[in-house]
Amino acid sequence: MGGAGPLSYVVAVRALCEFTAREGDLDLRFTPSPSARDGIAGHALVAGRRGPGYESEVSLSAAHGALQVRGRADGYDPLQNLLEEVKTHRGELAAMPANQRQLHWAQARVYGHLLCLARGLAEVELALVYFELGAETETVLREHWRAEALAALFAQQCERFLAWAGQEARHRSARDAALATLAFPHAAFKPGQRALAETIFKANSAGRCVLAQAPTGIGKTVGALFPTLKAAPRHGLDKVFFLAAKTPGRQLALDALATIADSAPGLPLRVLELVARDKVCEHPDKACHGQSCPLARGFYDRLPAAREAVAAQGAFARGQMREVALAHQVCPYYLASEMALWSDLVVADYNYYFDRGAMLYALTAARQWRVSVLVDEAHNLVARARKMYSAELDRDALRAAGAGAPAPLKKALTRVARAWGALERESGAAYEVLPEPPARLLAELQGATSTITDFLVTNPAPMEPALQRFYFDALQMARLAESFGPHSLFDITRPGGGGSRLCVRNIVPAPFLAPRFAAAHASALFSATLSPWHYYSDSLGLPLDTVWIDVESPFDAGQLAVHVVRDISTRFQHRDDSLAPIADLIARQYAKQPGNYLAFFSSFDYLEQVAATCAARHPALPLFRQERAMDEARRAQFLARFTPDGRGVGFAVLGGAFGEGIDLPGARLIGAFIATLGLPQINAVNEQVRQRMQASFGAGYDYTYLYPGIQKVVQAAGRVIRTGQDVGVVYLIDDRFARPEVRQLLPRWWRLDIDIDIDNPGVTG
Repeated sequence: MGGAGPLSYVVAVRALCEFTAREGDLDLRFTPSPSARDGIAGHALVAGRRGPGYESEVSLSAAHGALQVRGRADGYDPLQNLLEEVKTHRGELAAMPANQRQLHWAQARVYGHLLCLARGLAEVELALVYFELGAETETVLREHWRAEALAALFAQQCERFLAWAGQEARHRSARDAALATLAFPHAAFKPGQRALAETIFKANSAGRCVLAQAPTGIGKTVGALFPTLKAAPRHGLDKVFFLAAKTPGRQLALDALATIADSAPGLPLRVLELVARDKVCEHPDKACHGQSCPLARGFYDRLPAAREAVAAQGAFARGQMREVALAHQVCPYYLASEMALWSDLVVADYNYYFDRGAMLYALTAARQWRVSVLVDEAHNLVARARKMYSAELDRDALRAAGAGAPAPLKKALTRVARAWGALERESGAAYEVLPEPPARLLAELQGATSTITDFLVTNPAPMEPALQRFYFDALQMARLAESFGPHSLFDITRPGGGGSRLCVRNIVPAPFLAPRFAAAHASALFSATLSPWHYYSDSLGLPLDTVWIDVESPFDAGQLAVHVVRDISTRFQHRDDSLAPIADLIARQYAKQPGNYLAFFSSFDYLEQVAATCAARHPALPLFRQERAMDEARRAQFLARFTPDGRGVGFAVLGGAFGEGIDLPGARLIGAFIATLGLPQINAVNEQVRQRMQASFGAGYDYTYLYPGIQKVVQAAGRVIRTGQDVGVVYLIDDRFARPEVRQLLPRWWRLDIDIDIDNPGVTG
């Protein structure tokens, strides 16, 4: 909603009706619904059946007081004076909930009024055209309306919306006035923080993207949020999205916003945290529909009052949202999703904007919001986005799905199994990359998913878990196969003793993410490790005019002693020889300066070997280990060992839970040992990635191995110095750290001490 001049509010027809005409239960039982692509194709088929004078996609708009309503009617036949609202569906129309039908009629009637007004019609025929995609049949429901009756309905809806819109406009005005005079929440900027803030402010002014490498300790979160909020009133920002890779990142944002709010009492800023549904569900034993969950029953009937209550108190915090939701007996998760429409700043995980079905991106496109997107710890986005746009199918999962499938589905699943078997017989290689998805198997997968979809329409009972899992995985693979290109691989893996595995494996997420960045007015990606910038720009599909800034560190070389240990190789073939030297190095440093240390290794196996060697050779050395698959409670226990007066060495895996995103200032951590370059394992998959990166960017080894590996090293080393008063030591254990191409990727403020090489005792760094 936005606008200027005498028309203060602009709203789409669909948004108006969703606000004013929804009622009844929340019903999220899985029912196969058409994809956007199916819907577009269905609308085109309907339009193609109409006569030569038929008008498609008719743009309409009208004002009611301060409100302007606009949209596109699906079709109009002037000869019959018939306006059509087309809805695609699968299965029996009778299964459609009544409240959904009511919403469709509300949209048709608003379009009917807009058409009468635009063309001076005294009356009009309205039709809901339900197009069943499987049989390609139409069910047409018709109404006859006089123009004045439609005008009265339109006025009622607009008045209901205007009552809310006026409140929202007053909030927006107060918000913008407060943000225009917002002062920085601290007495002064930290070194480097001002440069970051100024760059992000200018990016919002110019509507550009910025990639900012900024060291830990300068206050990146406040340094990104404050200038974006300052830019909001000047540049008409509707929303700010702060996107984080992990829960601690979201909490840092909420803490920073609390600091900003404390510095400006009464700041009318609506901050919403979006949390995964399973973490806030009040009734995890119940399904999301009115016949099962009491908070879904009558949800839309009680939503307006709950929405008003949240807006009235001006607090969108998770706990306060839950209190309001339970007081009005509505689902807290879906109330929060509703309030995303009316918030100023949303804190959420990456997937809410970047994933294939991302809610915030979809709303941005549909509502035409002007948004600024902040991406925290953006070095994580490459790996996360690759997973978002990859899909995997397991032969054993197909067998399990077939075993529990109803009889009508077994034939389709058997055809998939036959096609899969034929593919397996074509080659016996343990790992194989195909030039494109195999046509026969893909056709059978698409046929099976269509068969399952049709079955579910007429048999809405819950699916057997194995069948449901296979169905969703197959849908994802089929959709990604449609957009297959140089950015992805299609591979088949045949592990020993088990069924084969198929994967559409995204390598370069840029084609998928580029539209997300283009949809934002401005965006800022920031992290302590975004070097080299072109690796992230190429991988993520950033705009060509993206600004790159490398913020000066607030720390000096005297705070951190960085030793490169050249006389130890951590290469796989040298691991056994490295165990005792690493154990002795850790023990010597600990004896020299007892305190809290972290020691990082490339794998759990390597970690356990060095830990066992340490325990045997230096039994007095206190050490503790990261364990495989630690839950949140055990991770907290591990970190609790790092007290200001603590002593010991924590062994951890590089790139794991303790390699980034943890804050252990002062004496809580005084040193780190990094016994690896962090390079991804050389295997068949990564070698294919290397070849694809070489073909795409001419830097296969660097993009696949070197840059991701050194990024993990710098992140891990960054745990040691967190404030301007911290001092510590880092040991980079491997001769390759002395190579020029590696050294240039390390932070500029480090001063490397290249230790004596035992193979060349006369050489020092």
